This record gives sequence, structure tokens and C-alpha cells, in this order.
Amino acid sequence: MLVRDAHPDELPRVGDLRVRTYVGQGLLSPDSPYAPTLRALGTSGVGDVLVAVDGDEILGTVTLRPFQEGNETTVSPEEAEVRALAVAPHAQRRGVGRLLLRTVVDRARRAGVRHLVLSTQPAMVAAQRLYASEGFVRLPERDWSPYEGLRLLVYGLRLDPRD
Repeated sequence: MLVRDAHPDELPRVGDLRVRTYVGQGLLSPDSPYAPTLRALGTSGVGDVLVAVDGDEILGTVTLRPFQEGNETTVSPEEAEVRALAVAPHAQRRGVGRLLLRTVVDRARRAGVRHLVLSTQPAMVAAQRLYASEGFVRLPERDWSPYEGLRLLVYGLRLDPRD
């Protein structure tokens, strides 16, 4: 298994993987207004879309987005955001998510990011355990809601570029 930047021609498959995974886990309804956003994440050229692959098969993905004015999660240029960690159902419990998370943390550190943040749904208990085991801590004061009925929990990880 290898983690690398997604190729531009893979982005539609990556978007489909995200939506299919979230829908399959009951975290997103197929007709959710967020599904097109989740599917298109990274196609604008903003941020790094990473994929875990085994040969030609995409097993999972995660996105690193730099600080942008008006973003709900990041609050300063020293921050970046982890978005849309998703692992194909058949590849779960094989360390794919952990490898993706460690790779995105390393990428952020090398880019000089001082604080990495992410949002997660309360139902994403396994993901929250993963984040905590990798040093992320809850930032309840930064929790937010993108739309009525969905509350997102925010986690953060302080990075030392010297590590």
C-alpha cells in the first residue's frame, strides 16, 4: 500500500469513494446537499488530495487544505485543515486510515503548518478514536454546524516543524 497525491484523472473516483463511504456508513444521505461538495473536494486545485492505493485500486483518501479566509474551521494562516478522510468499506481495519492521517500530518508539518484542525460528526466514533490516538485533542469551543441538524466536532493537533 502506498499513499501519494491523487492524479487529476482520479479525482472523480476519489469523490465517488468519499460519498459512497459516507452514505454507506449512514453519515450522509444520498440526496444530501453536501454530497456534491464532498464529491468535488479538491477539484478546484486548492489543497492536496492524497490517496492510499494498492496497485490501481484506491483504498482511501484524505485532503489537506490550507487556511482560507472565511473557512469555518481554520482561524489563522498558521493552520490547515484535514478534510474528508474516507476509507473504502472493504479496506477498513487494515491501517489505511491511520496511514492516510499520518501522511497528511507529515505533509502539513513539512509545509510549515503549526496547527492542524479537522471536523468530525459525533457518530464517527472510530475516527475520533483514531484522531485521539494520533495526538489530536478536542476543541469544543470551535465546534460548528454547516446546516441545521448537523453539529461537527473539531479536533486539533499542534505541530512542531522541527519534528
